[in-house]
This record gives sequence, C-alpha cells and structure tokens, in this order.
Amino acid sequence: MTERRSASLEVRAKGRRLQGYAAVFGREARIGGTFSEVIRPGAFTAALADGTDKLALVDHDPARLLARTASGTLRLAEDSQGLAFDLDVPDTAAGRDVLALAERGDLGGMSFGFSVAAGGEHWSGERRELTAVRLFEISVVAAWPAYPDTTVEARARAPHTRLRLAQAYLETLGGSHAG
Repeated sequence: MTERRSASLEVRAKGRRLQGYAAVFGREARIGGTFSEVIRPGAFTAALADGTDKLALVDHDPARLLARTASGTLRLAEDSQGLAFDLDVPDTAAGRDVLALAERGDLGGMSFGFSVAAGGEHWSGERRELTAVRLFEISVVAAWPAYPDTTVEARARAPHTRLRLAQAYLETLGGSHAG
C-alpha cells in the first residue's frame, strides 16, 4: 500500500532551485484522526541506497514532474534533521508555478509517497513509529500538510528572501492512510 504524508514548510524564494526537507524526524503527526505517527532517523537510509528512481512532483501528480534522481535533477539525502532534497526547477508551467507560489509564500508544504518496508514500523497503542520506508516520490503540496517543519527554498546566486508559513498538524488528504 502506498501512503503519502505532507508537512507545513518554510519557504525561501530565489532562483531556479528548490531545497529543503520533505520529511523531518521526531515530529508527531495525527494521521486521519485515528493514530499518530513519528518518523525516526534512518527511516530513509535503505530507500536512498536502493538505486531506484525517485521523483519530485507537484501535489503527487506524475503529470506535474519537477525533477528525478535518475537524471540528476533531484538530489536526496538523509541527515540528522530528516529527508533533505535539492532539485533543479524546470522551465515548465509546473516549475514556474511552484517558483511563483514559493516567492509569494502560498505553498502548503512538502510531502512524500512511500510504503512501509518489512519490519519498518513499530506500534504502541495508537502511535506508529516509522523506522524504514520505501520512498517513491516527494511532492510540493498546495495545502494541508500532515507533518510539521518541512522546508523548501528556492535558490540561486543572489541573496534570498525568507518567507515563513504557519506550521500546522493536519490530516493527510483522502483518509487515514492515503493523501
């Protein structure tokens, strides 16, 4: 089963690159009003090492592709804070729209599409900890993040402008396990 999680974000807008965090560790999110979930450090390690192509999309829509790891236009890494990304924004309608929304502070968050790897979740009552996931894509989302504190920045050589959006815990789109 593929799941999606989103998060509120901080936006810095300049240039034709987006950078930030698609997921952060240790932040509790309420999922579908039925359980809480926390991502643990190391949850993305195997997924990043498996060599499969990961996509950067707008609102989980494959028709609105921004970048991909196979072409080198999307770079992903896990650090002490979470799942970091760096992508080259294309000169397409989707790319121009994302940059314009980032500059205005109108984006809702970052998200990631995943499934839980074997043995990659631990339950304690109504709380799930994700320790290993299969990552398929990250997405810039227009609204309703599940996870707080993800970030996205648009970067170039010029000094940046920092725009901050309010952080919110919100349910994922579409119910308890999919967004």
